[in-house]
Order: sequence, then C-alpha cells, then structure tokens
Amino acid sequence: MKLLHTADWHLGKIVNSVHMTEDQALILEQIKTIIDREQPDAVIVAGDLYDRAIPPRDAVELLNNTWNWLIGDKEIPVLSISGNHDSPDRLDFGSQLFKASKLYIETKLRPGLTPVTLEDAHGPVHFHLIPYTEPADVRAFFGDDSITTHQRAMEQIVSYITDTYDMTERHVFIGHAFLAGGMESDSEERLSMIGGSPYVDAALFKPFTYAAFGHLHQAQRIVSDHIRYSGSPLKYSFSEASHKKSVTMVELDAAGFQSFEKIDLVPERDMRIVEGYYDDLMEGSAGNPDDYLHIRLLDDGQLLDPMGKLRKLYPNILRLERKAKVGASSMSDIKQIKEKQRMSHMQLFAAFYEEMKGEAIPEHRQTHMEAVIQRLIEQERRS
Repeated sequence: MKLLHTADWHLGKIVNSVHMTEDQALILEQIKTIIDREQPDAVIVAGDLYDRAIPPRDAVELLNNTWNWLIGDKEIPVLSISGNHDSPDRLDFGSQLFKASKLYIETKLRPGLTPVTLEDAHGPVHFHLIPYTEPADVRAFFGDDSITTHQRAMEQIVSYITDTYDMTERHVFIGHAFLAGGMESDSEERLSMIGGSPYVDAALFKPFTYAAFGHLHQAQRIVSDHIRYSGSPLKYSFSEASHKKSVTMVELDAAGFQSFEKIDLVPERDMRIVEGYYDDLMEGSAGNPDDYLHIRLLDDGQLLDPMGKLRKLYPNILRLERKAKVGASSMSDIKQIKEKQRMSHMQLFAAFYEEMKGEAIPEHRQTHMEAVIQRLIEQERRS
C-alpha cells in the first residue's frame, strides 16, 4: 500500500499581514500533480487543515475543492484529523456522512476508538485517527483522573489501541502532537502545558507500522524512520527559511513498513532571509524579486526611506531591519525573550504576578488560573 503523508496546511494563514491563500492553492496544485504521478492508495492529512477556528471563506472553498478533487475525481480515500488550530466542532460537521465517500475526518475521541480499515493485496491496514485533544478531554473520555499531561493522555490512548486490537496486523497511527526531540519553528502554536509538559515520548509509537504526525513544520523522523512528521507544505515564518518543504510517500508491504520518500515542493514565492548592503540590493543582489523577504541591511550610515525604495524592486518584503552589533546587555535581553517564548500560559501569568506583587502566586490562585486558562483554550478551539 502506498500512502501520501502531509499535514499542517494552515489554510487561511496570514503572514505579516499577507494572505497566503493564493500560495496555498498553488502548492496544493503541486500536491495534486504528485498524486497523479505517484497514484497513492490513500492520502493522510495529519491536522491543522485551517489556521484558525473560524477560517475565511476562500480557505473553506479551497479545502472543499481539494476534497472534491481527491474524493470525487480521483476516488482516493482521505484520512484526516483536526489539529490544535482547527475547530473540532466545525470540522466534525458532515464527517459521518462523508465516510460513505471515503473521506474520513476525525475530530474527537469516540467510543471504541474504532480504526478505519483499508485493504490491499496483503490484507487489511488499520488507520487510527487520533485528533489533537487536550488532556482534560482524554481524562473525561477514559474517566481517569491521573491523566493531566499530553504524555499521560497519549499513553492511555496507545495502551487502549494495543490492548484492544491485534498488533500483528498492520496499523497506522495518525496524530497531531509535539513529540519529544522534534525540531520546532516560530510558526507553531505552543500546545497547552497546564499541569505539565506538552511533549510526548515517540517511543510510544514503535508498535505501529507507521506513525504519521502533524504539528511540527519541518519534515523529520523522530527516533525511527517509521515515526515521522511530513512538515507543512509552505514556509509560514522566517524561522522556517532553511526548511525544504515536501510531502512524504510511504510504502507498506506484507511485513509492514517498507520505505519512505520525501518529494520536494517548490513554492511560487519562497520565504528567505537576505543580508546585504543597500546599494547591492538595489542592484538585484537579493535574487528572485517576488519572494517573501526578510532583509537585514548591513549599512552603518543613515538611509532615506529604504523600505519604500527597496519595495519598488522587491514588492514582497515582509520585514526590514538594520543588522546591529549585539552587546552583552542586548544578548541578555534576547535570552530573556527566548526564555519567555518557551513558557506556558500559566508560567507567564505566574511570572507577571510575581513581578507585580513581589511574591510567588499562592497555590489556590494558581489552581484557579489554570482552570480559567484551560476554559479559554477550549472556548477558542470551539468558537
């Protein structure tokens, strides 16, 4: 069986005030070309179909047209889950009816965690569609008060699957999570860390024939070749400028996982960081003028309206800065900023509380704030 693994489309994404829908439509056309050439038996989309809970109309139309092409024109089964950016309730609309057309969209944990089973010449392949779910939801689903972290939640889900189903057959896990050891970028929204770490141990997925993940935007293996992130099809921040975007083609044989291949995607407009002197850039040294650019000017002297003049040649400059020498105090500030970026919502509030009050937040107030933050996160995902 041949599977095309992709994820993190983020349809409706806006980067530095630029709507990416046109770029997304073009990259989806490339994926269609790959599907026509490779003829996969199924397509996996491992979450974050949309960039936000209420996507714009053109993003909804783009996804609808893509589903119609895959299911209606090509008759290829699609196995998709909701990610942390998606609204589970909105994506769930019609999902039970779509199954008749082999469009399988899972947005919540359902009793039995019944897999989708497809057949090839060697027999059945069972696909376990596990959408992004908060630990609180998994705790309620299993009635287990010990589930307070993403790790404990995934342990319970995987344990249920491996205890319930015959793992000597071929099983594919489709998930949306932050596997420990994965390389992240700035455009990924941090998963909630209320009650503990957002990370999940990749070793949990070793029993599966293949584990197809979404959330991290860089294509990568975690622990083993059969546990992989496909990465996003486009660069969504300048922290991804060095990424090579692709889709992953996976082949299963009678024994299980056989091989994988990353097939490159080439955007109409790349996202690049360019350093140079103003005069050189005005001579065209930045390369393709239509790319999305973050330009760092090396000039020391004063420049008159550099953005306005450079944009006449490079219309898609998204960021312009002067590259300054970094002193010890600046390095300290940068370190503090990076440390805060790694904090959870609760950790940030606790730091703010201590700064304002001059004392650590009391336990009873921390418990109250954790509940408030969790409720706001759930409301955002369901709004």
